[in-house]
Amino acid sequence: MTPQFTTPPPSSKIFTLSFPTPHILLVTITREERMNAIPTQGHRDGFAIWNWFDDEPALRVGIITGAGDRAFSAGADLLEQLDIRTAADNSNKSGDGGGKTRREPMPNGFGGLSQRRGKKPVIAAVNGLALGGGFEICLNCDMVVSSPTAEFALPEVQRGLYAGAGGLARIIRTVGMQVGTELALTGRRISAAEAKALRLVNYISETPGAVLSDAIALARKIEDVSPDAVIVSRYGVREAWETGNVEAAGRATAELYGRRLVGGENLTRGLRAFAEKRRPEWVDSKL
Repeated sequence: MTPQFTTPPPSSKIFTLSFPTPHILLVTITREERMNAIPTQGHRDGFAIWNWFDDEPALRVGIITGAGDRAFSAGADLLEQLDIRTAADNSNKSGDGGGKTRREPMPNGFGGLSQRRGKKPVIAAVNGLALGGGFEICLNCDMVVSSPTAEFALPEVQRGLYAGAGGLARIIRTVGMQVGTELALTGRRISAAEAKALRLVNYISETPGAVLSDAIALARKIEDVSPDAVIVSRYGVREAWETGNVEAAGRATAELYGRRLVGGENLTRGLRAFAEKRRPEWVDSKL
């Protein structure tokens, strides 16, 4: 059953939106015939979808996955990129002066996610290959649940490109200089097991078919706690990760959210439920 929203969900031919529970948004990349590669329009669509998710009070956790069982996302649609490059080259040869290759803007990065700051957490349910931009999405998601057969890579250098949607900075932050450099400069694929060992993955599902249900189960654990506290805690964690300054991150979190969290209804509900030895009944966040 689709929840009641303040505004209708954005439409897209690249992503399908569904709602496993009234508080969870599931976004599926539906380009299985192209290994769920995301074309240029997908960056704009994703930007609209995830902004809408942040603005809808009823939604608390997002999940991103790919259709089918072969790929989470193989990254950019290289056939589209070849068409764009070929058209530019032909225009240059014709001498009309209009053939410069222009990189289309990616608001909030690849798929609207790889450079997203956002307000609410997003879980990547990696059901297959996560390559290039697909891996960059994972690197910026708040949590990652992986199929045991999934593989991850930044293969851009093998095509004359580089991971320009935030992947380079984020992989170094997570795995360190030497390993991050190796992955960025060679394009080597890593298994789900190696990704977990490198702290790129939270959980590996027992079977490929269990990935989505495991991601939903994780999302439900977050859905079950205070939505205000989730927003504030996520902000503090991300601020520290992105700035590297623990004390400054703590001050920024307190200044932005502290007073509103303490004055909010959910704190009262949480404390009252503790005193009465029962589960809290949360209300949608107003932060």
